[in-house]
Amino acid sequence: MTSMGGGGNMALDDMSSEIIMETLPLSEPVLLILLSLADRSRHGYAILKDVEGMSDGRVVLSTGTLYGALRRLLDDEWIERLEEEDSSRGRQAYRLTPRGRKSLQLEVSRMKHLTRVANLRVAARGNS
Repeated sequence: MTSMGGGGNMALDDMSSEIIMETLPLSEPVLLILLSLADRSRHGYAILKDVEGMSDGRVVLSTGTLYGALRRLLDDEWIERLEEEDSSRGRQAYRLTPRGRKSLQLEVSRMKHLTRVANLRVAARGNS
């Protein structure tokens, strides 16, 4: 896997960013799942509840939707599975990988840019 941080091979870092950019924009559920894992690892139920809370109840994921998205994120190496040491129920936790964090950062930057453009356009239209 290519390093996403500074000090790596610039050509490889650029190539990785290009590959990630091909997957953007993210769907809202996937964005919320990644945001849920941005500050700490969580197991599936905690992700479901966090997504619902972040969206003020607008996005309520079914377990099928959640685990389908987690499977794709695992396949793309944006998240990784952790074994919980004291898990008697076999729960698995997930956390962002460096690649997943980079993808999330790129998506947030993309959204910030769109928001700035939209605000400028709406403000300009209001002044005409």
